Amino acid sequence: MTVRCYVPVTLDRLRTYVEAGRLPDELDRFDPAGDDEESEYAALMAAADAAAALLDGPGRRVVVVAEIDAPSSPIGIGDLVAVHCDVADRAADADPDEDLAWFATQEIDSLLAD
Repeated sequence: MTVRCYVPVTLDRLRTYVEAGRLPDELDRFDPAGDDEESEYAALMAAADAAAALLDGPGRRVVVVAEIDAPSSPIGIGDLVAVHCDVADRAADADPDEDLAWFATQEIDSLLAD
């Protein structure tokens, strides 16, 4: 059985983590309270709010989704199953409830090239 977690990052941080092959253990992780879609969405949006707080000015909220063995397990790049990201830079006062776009892990390199 695996656990899904949502990790807030920035594009620059994601680039660094991809190069390292893993995410640092000390990053915040948001776990769904249940197995239902509402719990997953709530965890995603909480991570999106945390990602916005990581930005220093305009930028994109980025949340990586990982499936790991346990909530405290290390997260390797191979554990990522999706990336949620704003499609364009956003202003600091942008609507915090705006949905993020979904990207497959195969699209990470293209996302980082933007």
